[in-house]
Amino acid sequence: MLERTLSAEGYGVVSAADGGGALAAVERAVPDVLVLDVAMPGLDGLDVCRRLRAKGLAVPILLLTARDAVPQRIAGLDAGADDYLVKPFAAEELLARVRALLRRGREPEEVLAHDDLVLDLHARSARRGGREVDLSPREVDLLELLLRNQRRVVSRELALERVWGGEAAASLNVVDQYVSYLRRKLGEPPLIETVRGAGFILGR
Repeated sequence: MLERTLSAEGYGVVSAADGGGALAAVERAVPDVLVLDVAMPGLDGLDVCRRLRAKGLAVPILLLTARDAVPQRIAGLDAGADDYLVKPFAAEELLARVRALLRRGREPEEVLAHDDLVLDLHARSARRGGREVDLSPREVDLLELLLRNQRRVVSRELALERVWGGEAAASLNVVDQYVSYLRRKLGEPPLIETVRGAGFILGR
């Protein structure tokens, strides 16, 4: 139901059946917002929340629970959740809270940085070592994806989905082509490393 509701609003949704699956999904690609049910099989929502915060991930987290008692709400917030929604709830309220978390989550991330590289998302411009780097809109999108997934391998398939939106004319080769463009424009020493058979990662 949640997946259908969010997808109908135009969000790209990745779902997981349990806490372990949720952690694995976040390892593959950090989402803009994470919606966690407290009562998940295996690791519950509170455990997942604590583990993500312990790793330093600042992704906005919305907890869903059937328990409305004050101690449960406090436990959720103490675990690192940003908001708390009690079941049953109206779809409109869920969507409003997701929108609020998206706004809150984007505010501190207008500038992304790695080593001596800085990407200003508001201006859609990049600098390396104080030097302006002239990037096309698609190159900015690809660089943003790499910066948002620092220390994680970004697969060609993920890049194709996020940057090209599944365009019929796009293929996995176009990802390699744009990575090559980025490497040349960002200069030496190279920041983008190829992980054979897996994809690309920001290194150095």
